[in-house]
Amino acid sequence: MFFSIIIPLYNRPQEIDELLHTLTQQQYQNFEVLVIEDGSQLDAKDIVESYQDRLNLRYFYKENEGQGFTRNFAFKHAKGDYFIIFDSDCLIPPDYLTQVKTYLELHPLDAYGGPDAAHSSFSPTQKAISYAMTSLFTTGGIRGNKKHLGQFHPRSFNMGISRKVWEKTGGFKLTRLGEDIEFSIRIHEMGFKIGLIPEAKVFHKRRTNFSQFFKQLHFFGRARINIYKHFPKELKLVHFFPAMFTLFLLLTLLSNLLNLQIASSCNFLLAVYILLIFFHSWAVNSSAKVAFLSIVAVFVQLSAYGLGFMQDFWKRIILKIE
Repeated sequence: MFFSIIIPLYNRPQEIDELLHTLTQQQYQNFEVLVIEDGSQLDAKDIVESYQDRLNLRYFYKENEGQGFTRNFAFKHAKGDYFIIFDSDCLIPPDYLTQVKTYLELHPLDAYGGPDAAHSSFSPTQKAISYAMTSLFTTGGIRGNKKHLGQFHPRSFNMGISRKVWEKTGGFKLTRLGEDIEFSIRIHEMGFKIGLIPEAKVFHKRRTNFSQFFKQLHFFGRARINIYKHFPKELKLVHFFPAMFTLFLLLTLLSNLLNLQIASSCNFLLAVYILLIFFHSWAVNSSAKVAFLSIVAVFVQLSAYGLGFMQDFWKRIILKIE
C-alpha cells in the first residue's frame, strides 16, 4: 500500500521542520510527502528541501486559497493508493503508518480518522490545551474515541481517504469553517465506509498560548453553524453545550454581583466542575501545574466556542445574514 501524506502549510516553517523530522522515523517506508505552501509570506522552501535526501518529498507553492482547497490541490498531484492529511502542527509516532496499514488490511475503510494526544515535549500550556480538546469533561469527550456519539467524522489534522473517495467526491467543497466535517458528512452520504483507527494517534500541538487558542475555538464555534447551513440535521444537542456553559458563567457572575439567591447553587456547580477538571487532568498528566492550566484551557475552550457559536447562530440562523 502506497500512501501520499499531504500537508498544507501557511507561514509555519518551524512546524513543518518538526513534522518532517518525525516522518523520517517512520517504520513503514512506502510513502510520499506533499507539502503545499498556501501563499505564505514566510515560506519553508529551504527547510523542506533539506529533507529531499531523506524523504520521497515534493514541495509546491500556490496562491492562498485556504486549507480545504489546498488539500484538493495536493490530491490532484498525489500518486498514492491512500491519501493521509496532517496539520503542520502535528508530530507523528514512528509506528503510525504501520498501524494504519495493518488496520486497513484487516478492516478495510474508505476513510478514517485517528485520535490526538500531548507529547512529552509539549509545554504545560500545550498539554493543558490538549487535555481540554480531548477530555471526557468537555466536548473533547465525543472526539477520537471508540464511544463517540453518532457518526464518526474524521478531522483533518489526522485523516485518511482512499483514492476512490477523492475521485467520487471531488474533495473539499469548503476551504474554511468546518470544511473537514462537511467533507466527512458527504463521504458518509455517498455510502463510503468511515471508521476510527484508535492506534493511529498523532501528537497535536494546537496553539501555544491561550489567546491563540481562544481565537481558534471561536472560529470552531462559528464553523459548527456553517455546517448547519449545509446539513441542518447535523446540529446536535451536544453542540449547544459550550453555549450553555458560557451562558451559565454569565448567570453565575450576574447572580453574584446582584446577590441573587441562585448564586450559591451556581457557585457550587461551578466548583464541582472545576474540581473534576483539576483532579482528572492531574491523573492524566501527573502534574498539578498542568491540572491548574487545564482549568483555564477548558474555560477558554468552552467560552470561545460558545461565543462563536452564538454569534453565528444569531447572525446566520435568526437574522439570516450570510
